Amino acid sequence: MIDAVGNPQSLFILGGTSDIALATAEQYANQRPLRIVLAARPEEADLVEAAAERLRKTGSTVSTIEFEATDPETHGEVVEKAFADGDIDVTLVAFGVQLDNEKCWTDPAAARLTAEVNYVAPMSLGVHLANKLRKQGHGHLVMMASPAGERARRTNFVYGSAKGGIDLFYSGLTYALEGSGVKVTVVRPNFVKTKLTAGMKPAPMAQTPEQVGAAIIDAVRKGKESIWVPGQMRWVMVVLRHLPRVIFRRLSF
Repeated sequence: MIDAVGNPQSLFILGGTSDIALATAEQYANQRPLRIVLAARPEEADLVEAAAERLRKTGSTVSTIEFEATDPETHGEVVEKAFADGDIDVTLVAFGVQLDNEKCWTDPAAARLTAEVNYVAPMSLGVHLANKLRKQGHGHLVMMASPAGERARRTNFVYGSAKGGIDLFYSGLTYALEGSGVKVTVVRPNFVKTKLTAGMKPAPMAQTPEQVGAAIIDAVRKGKESIWVPGQMRWVMVVLRHLPRVIFRRLSF
C-alpha cells in the first residue's frame, strides 16, 4: 500500500514507453525501490525492455506485459496479469496517439484509430481497473488527459474530442469510486516535450516529462482529483473556454 509519506510499493503503467510515465516511475523509484509493471505494444518490445533496464538500476523489480490498445478483448487479461504478483498501489493510464489533424478529419481510418486508442481503450481499461481496485480496496488511478479536450480547436479537434471524452469518464470515476478506498486523478498537462510531440512547435509554458512526473507524484500524495500542469493552465483555459466563438476561431492554435 501507499505509505504514510505517499510512496507506493507497486506501480502499473499502461503505456510502458511513455516519456511522462517513465519519468514518474523513475522519480518514485529514486525515493525507494518498488515493483513496476510496464505494459506496451508488442512492436515496442525493445523500447520497453530498455525502459525496464533503466528502472532496474534503481533497485526496483520490473516486469513487462504485451498490450494492444486496439484489442479490447485482451484488456481484462492485461489487467489480471499486472495484478498477478500482488496488489497495485498506483496505475498510470499513459498511452495515446496523436495523428495529423487534417488526415484525421478526412480519413475515416485515422479518425477511428484516434478514437479507439485515446477514448475507447482507456475507457475499457478504466472499467476493468475500477472493478479490480474496488475488490482490492485501495489504490490510485491516474489518467493522462489533455487541455485539448477542453474546447474544439481547428488544429487538433479530432484528438481533442477523444481526450475530452476520456477526461469526462475518469472525472466521473472519482464520484463512482468514492468510499471504495480507490482514488482517481485526471492530469491535464500543457504541451510536453516527448516522443509524441516530436517535430511540433512547443507551446508557451511547455513542460518536460520530469516536471509532469513530479506534479503527478504530488497529486497522488495529496489525493487530488485533477491537476493542470503547470497550474497556470487552469486559468488560461478558463479564459479560452469563455471567449466568444467569433474571437476564439481566429486564434492560430
